[in-house]
Amino acid sequence: MHTFQPYPIEMLECNPFTMIGKNWAVLTAGNQHKANVMTISWGGMGVLWGKNVCYVFVRDSRYTKQFMDLCSTFSLTFFPKEFSRSSLMYLGSVSGKREDKLKMAHLNLNYADNVPFIDEGNFIITCNKLSATKITPDSFVDPNIEITHYKDGDLHTMYVGEILQVLAR
Repeated sequence: MHTFQPYPIEMLECNPFTMIGKNWAVLTAGNQHKANVMTISWGGMGVLWGKNVCYVFVRDSRYTKQFMDLCSTFSLTFFPKEFSRSSLMYLGSVSGKREDKLKMAHLNLNYADNVPFIDEGNFIITCNKLSATKITPDSFVDPNIEITHYKDGDLHTMYVGEILQVLAR
């Protein structure tokens, strides 16, 4: 297991458009007994309700969703640029319900205050879930959103989490 140090949130100088949208992150939810992971490329960071937050989107069909719904915490793991893009693609395309994705990707869970994250990452954000909002077609102002992203009806839930800690190795 790697050693992670707390990283002051005030010192963050990151671009969430690059970190999440381009380089991707791995969302982990669960506990010491069972957890699941998935690659994400939709989400963000900011301030909401007077708190530093991360927000992520999980489709109804994803196995990870049940972990997000049952657990009060989750994490985002970010990786160095040289990390295998194919591993991230694998984690985002295979269901943890059918196989042990972490074992197959040669990755390991670690825990920070009982919040699971991927040990091979280099930058971790742990969050306490504040809200879960189901995205519905009637909320779209732009009709192209449903046509482009939800033809199959597999909608997202947006989870907002207060950032508990940022860790770096």
